Amino acid sequence: MEAPVTAPVTVHTAPPTVPPSAPAAAGLDPAALLAHARREVLEAGRGLDEAGVLAVLRLPDEYLGDALALAHEVRMRWCGPEVEVEGIISLKTGGCPEDCHFCSQSGKFDSPVRSAWLDVPSLVEAARQTAATGATEFCIVAAVRGPDARLMSQVREGVAAIRAAVEINVACSLGMLTQEQVDELTSIGVHRYNHNLETSRSHFPKVVTTHSWEERWETCEMVRAAGMELCCGAILGVGESLEQRAELAAQLAVLEPDEVPLNFLNPRPGTPFGDYPPVQPRDALRAIAAFRLALPRTILRYSGGREITLGDLESQGMLGGINAVIVGNYLTTLGRPAESDLKMLADLSMPIKSLQATL
Repeated sequence: MEAPVTAPVTVHTAPPTVPPSAPAAAGLDPAALLAHARREVLEAGRGLDEAGVLAVLRLPDEYLGDALALAHEVRMRWCGPEVEVEGIISLKTGGCPEDCHFCSQSGKFDSPVRSAWLDVPSLVEAARQTAATGATEFCIVAAVRGPDARLMSQVREGVAAIRAAVEINVACSLGMLTQEQVDELTSIGVHRYNHNLETSRSHFPKVVTTHSWEERWETCEMVRAAGMELCCGAILGVGESLEQRAELAAQLAVLEPDEVPLNFLNPRPGTPFGDYPPVQPRDALRAIAAFRLALPRTILRYSGGREITLGDLESQGMLGGINAVIVGNYLTTLGRPAESDLKMLADLSMPIKSLQATL
């Protein structure tokens, strides 16, 4: 086990500004790379390209504090100090026909998760409890390839009931969509749609074989074109290389999602990735900084797996570019109590984004 990152981290004195004739980020030494990133991302608001992201992912440990500090400055300048809080609930759990190798909800693997449906009153109560934490976003999730008529009907009823009872934005994550389904979700007032790319295009066939990366991309493009906010993120630690992490960050930058949730693999028994090791804490923090420097204006959300990956170091991610959290439990794994996350935000003097600002 490698040594944990200690807090506070040391920040080196900034080197002279890199001149306009400087070589590409991939060829810079660490100090010059960070100076290049400061000029490009912090000052000009241009995200790092794939080569620049890869260079950040390869930074030596002694420069990790600098990268996190710069990423935090970028977040504060281009996103502001507020943190968006979200809760999620599974409307339809387990029995999914897809074979995402990290997911215990796949019906193709011998995992402990069994298929179950949640009724509309339970959705409304979960939304009430989520709103009580100060969250502004409530996401309805279903483990499916894409929604059928039954699921769309229940989502339609559930969204209407939640909007009538609770002041909270409603998001959905229902798999791959048709244009007709995108239009319907837009018409019933779904605020944001989640559909993760999960991993880079080059690595995707080693993670999922029952559908393609391109199919996911197509749904994301339809969501954006329809006017819903797009939430599209990643799961790190599924066997990808650093080069493929940088590739994914660059692909997300092209897609321009409103939100990018960063998940870290929490190996699930019975899945093909059940024996994979968790991402090392320093690598996770490097990834947080790198994704922020690639996506300066995007909501970057702490999502699944952060508890086992970072443990007591979660606050360093909040000071390294993260500006949103999922509170409470995830779909099939336990998270930290909402009170713990809210205390962390209070201790860091980070205000929670108000509902009025997101409507």
